[in-house]
Amino acid sequence: MNSSPPAATALQVENLRKVFRLRGQQNDDNEFVAVDDVSFSVPVSGSLAIVGESGSGKTTVARMIVGLETPTAGRVLIAGVERAAAKSGRDARRERAREAQMVFQDPYSSLDPRQTVLACLDEVVSLNSDLDKAGRRDRVSELLTQVGLDERHKSLRPRALSGGQRQRVAIARALATNPTVLILDEAVSALDVSVQGQVLNLLADLRTELGITYVFVSHDLAVVQQVSDEVIVMQGGRVVESGPTDAVLTSPREDYTKQLLEAVPRPGWTPRRQVTLGRPLSRLVGMPDRPVPDSSTDDVHPPG
Repeated sequence: MNSSPPAATALQVENLRKVFRLRGQQNDDNEFVAVDDVSFSVPVSGSLAIVGESGSGKTTVARMIVGLETPTAGRVLIAGVERAAAKSGRDARRERAREAQMVFQDPYSSLDPRQTVLACLDEVVSLNSDLDKAGRRDRVSELLTQVGLDERHKSLRPRALSGGQRQRVAIARALATNPTVLILDEAVSALDVSVQGQVLNLLADLRTELGITYVFVSHDLAVVQQVSDEVIVMQGGRVVESGPTDAVLTSPREDYTKQLLEAVPRPGWTPRRQVTLGRPLSRLVGMPDRPVPDSSTDDVHPPG
């Protein structure tokens, strides 16, 4: 019987370790190991979720992948090429930008409040391509269409956009470099539930359309189940469980994973209940710490 060839690897993480030294301290007793011996791989067009409590090391892993933190040990390879963080110059910056981009949790704080949507996207396209003004304009229009916005949004600044629209702009900005890997760090946790669904559907469509590879960083297991093929569970900087998402979430082997799953709200759950992991339940499962309106819409039309 013929077997399918293995999928090409988009992202390979090998034995990542990150040690932070407390400011003003020089001895090893005052070192904090944020990430310890983390390894995983993601195929082209694949989707991996990294889950765990706050402080588990998942965001530090994401920041090392994208180049915002330098590993103490280990390496990150994208499409088989090790990330060359030491290189400088415009061509090197373009190369790194095409390798990996990151979408952050809060779309309002990650966008420049002084820039219009057009200026925000045009700046990234200009820095990462040789397109002329007309070509950049067409590319910006293409990006807006890809994320479900249109020409009417070009002249708007972040304060005139809804939360969902801001995150769509942040996603468009990340896509402007045509990255191989897109890191999404709690990218929907700041949005109302109905808007979360719209953005997650958008990301699923973009994955199909562009063949992009995703790494989702999240503590919301409902989101993880919806968006990822594989999952790794982190605790105290280390991977404690990994595997296909359905298998890990339905038949977890580790007690820690079971505790995370037990924290997911069931019918009859009320916000007064808390789990024993030391944080409010809402922090673990991605629910807001304060009430949100019963209904909300991500209206894609600018305010009149």
